[in-house]
Amino acid sequence: MTTSLFATRQIGDFQVTALRDGALSVDLNLLSGIRPAEAERLQHQAGVERPANIPINAYLIRGRGLTILVDTGTGGLNGAGGQLQANLALAGISPDEVDMVLLTHGHPDHIGGLLDGDGCPVYRHARLYIHPLEVQYWQDDAKFTMASERGQRNFIQFRRSLDAYKQSLSFIGEQPITEGITPVWLPGHTPGHSGFRIHSAENDLLIWGDIVHFPHIQSTYPDVSIAFDVCAIQAGETRKKILARAAEEKWLIAGMHLGPAGFARVENVAGEYRLDYSE
Repeated sequence: MTTSLFATRQIGDFQVTALRDGALSVDLNLLSGIRPAEAERLQHQAGVERPANIPINAYLIRGRGLTILVDTGTGGLNGAGGQLQANLALAGISPDEVDMVLLTHGHPDHIGGLLDGDGCPVYRHARLYIHPLEVQYWQDDAKFTMASERGQRNFIQFRRSLDAYKQSLSFIGEQPITEGITPVWLPGHTPGHSGFRIHSAENDLLIWGDIVHFPHIQSTYPDVSIAFDVCAIQAGETRKKILARAAEEKWLIAGMHLGPAGFARVENVAGEYRLDYSE
């Protein structure tokens, strides 16, 4: 179903809502494995009006007495996004009502909304969940030293955010976070990049984080990588595996860069994958 404001799905006891944070404007030259002109053609063919824009979503999960947020948008960092708080309010939720924040990974368009302008936690009563390999990566001083100036700002932002939530930090592994919601390790984009699978007797939903940045391109051509990938080869292998599994098991998919539709099915069409947003 799609409400008048936001795309929403019911998965068992959980209602999942795609909340828009805005968009990030990039250069198609950031893609590897495809020429920019071909990437632009594919975007236009799919009806994308601004082919170099990457939409940003977060997901609100409500059910079983819990209010859970998956990722927090940019918080307006680097002049992009920053709409999540307003859209959270439109969905009827205040930050103080959020019980858990599940992080797919540590890039600024996913953690930027953790802190307010004074560097204080926005979600004061929430427990923060993240993969330990993600923390290990962003706390690595050698990797910080090798990063570009912009990359170093990302490291600093992650460290500030984690420090602000250090009293309410939990690491994810293979065990459910709560009954019905299980983390899924999806390495490559970053070392601890993770999704979250919501299971029900009727249907499964995988919130897959940044498996794709350009859905119409990378679902059909999963070897196409983006400069933000820490390990492009591993990211491509993970993308192929999860596309195949999602198609075979008929999962519903949610992703931070799927755009306002928020949800899709993966279809295997003559050996190529595509995302079907029509449901």
